[in-house]
Amino acid sequence: MNLTLIGHDDRYAVEQLLLSLFPESEGGEAVSSLHRGETWLTATAKITLDGKTATASRRLKASEETVRLRRRVLQQSLYRAAVQLLPAEPAWGALAGVRPTKISTKHILEGGTAKSADRLLRDVYYVTEGRRKLALDCSASTVRAANLLEPGDVSLYVGIPFCPTRCTYCSFVSRSIGKRTELIDPYLQALLKEIAVTGRLLANSGRKLRTIYIGGGTPTTLSTPQMALLLDTIRDSFDLSRCIEFTVEGGRPDTLDAEKLRTIRDHGADRMSINPQTMEDHVLRACGRPHKAEDVVRAYHQAVDAGFKAINMDLIAGLPADSVEGFRRSLDTVAALDPANITVHTLALKKGADLFERRVALPTAEEVTQMVDYAGATLRGLGYKPYYLYRQKYMSGSFENVGWSREGLDCLYNIYMMEEVHTILSLGGGGMNKVNLPGGKIERFHNPKFPEQYIEMLDSVLAQKEEMFLLMQNAEC
Repeated sequence: MNLTLIGHDDRYAVEQLLLSLFPESEGGEAVSSLHRGETWLTATAKITLDGKTATASRRLKASEETVRLRRRVLQQSLYRAAVQLLPAEPAWGALAGVRPTKISTKHILEGGTAKSADRLLRDVYYVTEGRRKLALDCSASTVRAANLLEPGDVSLYVGIPFCPTRCTYCSFVSRSIGKRTELIDPYLQALLKEIAVTGRLLANSGRKLRTIYIGGGTPTTLSTPQMALLLDTIRDSFDLSRCIEFTVEGGRPDTLDAEKLRTIRDHGADRMSINPQTMEDHVLRACGRPHKAEDVVRAYHQAVDAGFKAINMDLIAGLPADSVEGFRRSLDTVAALDPANITVHTLALKKGADLFERRVALPTAEEVTQMVDYAGATLRGLGYKPYYLYRQKYMSGSFENVGWSREGLDCLYNIYMMEEVHTILSLGGGGMNKVNLPGGKIERFHNPKFPEQYIEMLDSVLAQKEEMFLLMQNAEC
C-alpha cells in the first residue's frame, strides 16, 4: 500500500502500523496528514482500498505535544480509518511493535495499577480484552523479575550458531553442519577468547551477572567434551555467585543423550529447553526434522533424570501438514509431561526460510486461531500462566508468541531480554548486545552474523566489547 505523508515526517510510526493492519495488501493508498493550529494538532488519515475509502481524525492540544503523543494521534487516526475497511478489529488494536507488553509494564513500573494499565490498552490502543489480559499477566511477571535486579546487574547470552540440519521454517543465522563439523572447533576457540575477555571486563566494571542463556542455533550440536569445555570456561571467567538462572537450549532431541545432559547439569546449568515444535511425526517430517515424537519424550525423561527441574518445551501453531486436531494432540502430549514452561509460537514466515521460498500450503488463519485459543484455555486450566510474549512480522494472523510457566518458574532471561529492563551482553556469532543507559536509552552492538565472519573479525569483536564497557563506565559518571 502506498503511503503519503503531509505535514509531518513520522513515517516509521505510521508505516509499521499500516503494514501490521494490511500485511497482504499489494494495492491501495493511504494518506497521513498533520495540521498544526494555534490550539490543536489534528491528525487525519485517509485510506482507499478495493474501491472503498475511509477517513478518521484525532487531535492533541498543541501545548501538550511530545514526539510520543504526536505519533500516538497519527497512529490512532490511521487505525480508526483502517478498521472501517477491515472485516474485524485486530486483536492487538493499534499496537504494531514486537513488544506490546512494554507499554503496560512501563505504566505499572512508573506507579500505575493493573486497572489503569488495562484502561490504557483499551482506550488508547484499542486492544481486545483477551490480549489485554495476556499483556497484563506478562507485565506482572516482568515487574516481579525487575524487582530481583540491583543496579549494575547484567545478563549473558552465548550463541552457538550451528544446527545438525536446517528446519524448513527457520530463518535464524546458523550453519547446518550435517556430518561436517570442521567449523565448530575454530568457532569455539574464538568464542572462548571472547568469554575470557568479557569476563575480565565485567569483573573490572564491578557489575554482576544475574542470568546466563546459551542459545543458537542448537547449542547441543556441540559434542559432550566441547560442551564441557565451554561451560568450564564460563565458570572460570565469570563470578557466578549472584547468578540465579543458567539456561542451556537443548532444542532438538536428536542432539541430546543422557551423558551430555548430565554434563550440562553437573557444570551448573539449571534450566534446559527440549523443543519438539510438534508431536506429530508427519509434521516433523514436513518441517525437515529427522527425529520422532518418541525421541522428544526420551530426551525429556533423560533431562529429568539428569537433575533438571526447570525444562521448557516449544510448540509452533501453523506448521505445514498440521491440523487443529494434530496441534491439540501435540499440546496435550507435551502438557502431560508437566514441564516448567511451555512456549507456544505462531509460525512466522521470513525470507531465508525454505517454507517462505517454496510457498508451501499452511493451516488457515482460522485454524491457527483455534490452535492458539486451545493452547491458552488448556494451559490456563492446567495452572500455567503467561509470563512473556512477543510478536513478529509475517505471522499467521494477528497472533503472538507466548511463554507459559508454572508459578515461580518463569525464565528470567527471556523476560530481561524481551522487556529490555537491563543490559544484555551477547557473545558469539549473531549476538546483539543491548546496553541500557540512563534515561531509558538503549545502545545496540552487533557481533558478526556468520561463524566464518565472527572468527575472522574476532579482534574487532573484542575491541567492541572494550568500547561497550567504556560506554557503561562513562554513563555512570
